[in-house]
Amino acid sequence: MKNILTLNAISPVINDVFDASYNVANDATNPVGIMLRSFKMHDYKLDENTIAIARAGAGTNNIPVQEYAEQGVVVFNTPGANANAVKELVLAALLISSRNIINATDWVKTIKGQGDEVGKLVEKGKAQFAGQEIKGKTLGVIGLGAIGALVANAALDLGMKVCGYDPFLSVGAALKLSSEVKVVKELNDIAKNCDYITIHIPYIPDQNKGLINAGLIRKMKDGVILINCARGEIVDNNDIIKATESGKVAKYVVDFPSDELIGVKNVICIPHLGASTEEAEDNCAVMAAKQLIDYIENGNVVNSVNYPTCSMPRTTEHRLVILHKNTKNILAQITGTVGNEGINISNLTNQSKGDYAVTILDIDNKVSEDAIKNIAQVDNIIKVRVI
Repeated sequence: MKNILTLNAISPVINDVFDASYNVANDATNPVGIMLRSFKMHDYKLDENTIAIARAGAGTNNIPVQEYAEQGVVVFNTPGANANAVKELVLAALLISSRNIINATDWVKTIKGQGDEVGKLVEKGKAQFAGQEIKGKTLGVIGLGAIGALVANAALDLGMKVCGYDPFLSVGAALKLSSEVKVVKELNDIAKNCDYITIHIPYIPDQNKGLINAGLIRKMKDGVILINCARGEIVDNNDIIKATESGKVAKYVVDFPSDELIGVKNVICIPHLGASTEEAEDNCAVMAAKQLIDYIENGNVVNSVNYPTCSMPRTTEHRLVILHKNTKNILAQITGTVGNEGINISNLTNQSKGDYAVTILDIDNKVSEDAIKNIAQVDNIIKVRVI
């Protein structure tokens, strides 16, 4: 029986993914794998039997991914599984920020009890909540991954013009974009030319903390509307508060409330509802479970945030999965050591990403414990698994 520990409530649809050889529970001991959502693992004592962690969601700021990479623990996330849910919230943000809907509905509550006068009061008071249409306006999309592409295409369908910025735009992501999306090379082009700007990039503390700050805001159009359903830290709160108070930014819609933002004029705080739909939670849970199972049973790594994507179909009964540092001649050292142990390699694949790499070897014969120990002693080997 393989134990899977859940550190948060996970959608019960995973019960249809894990077969009877797995025990999935919030009190599972000695787990081979862990599933979670927002549980903070930075001070968590990891069991020595745990080889993989699956985050049912995209962000992994709550997981010490670098530390786990050094321990040979593969961390997975589920990019794209909640993309439609976030897209729909962004579309809602476009509309509520343009039509002053929240202030208007709050005002309506103040005329409760006015009886037959309600109709007259509505007609008299509605002018103060006049807004603007999004049709014909230009939307700037920062980040054109799974969510950004969906937002860009949907905005076109609503009659908007769309500019996109993504310095790491992949071929696969580009193919999902409508040809009508104008992709620009500089973030300043988004700032200067867009009536609305929406953010869809992952938060990387040493790279994009406070990316949207006073300097960039000054380059934006007067009255721009900014939407942040990515991560709160990407926007400098002090700078955005000053911008909304001055009117430079007409509205700031953020899915990550903080104490200083709550109650600020022209700031609309949403309580992190981006992926909070039944469908998104189911999609993330299923995707996370399948990735976890594939790694446990086959050693295939797909959608890891700390190791490269590396997978191949099984061609033999026995398989070696080796996690190691991405160093010169390491593959030759691995295959040479495996050969010296009298193990014939039938098929192999190797992939690297940054400092880390994965090598998968399909082998013709069973491996002894001594052979495993000898392979593990090769310099820069982090973990050796036999499947």
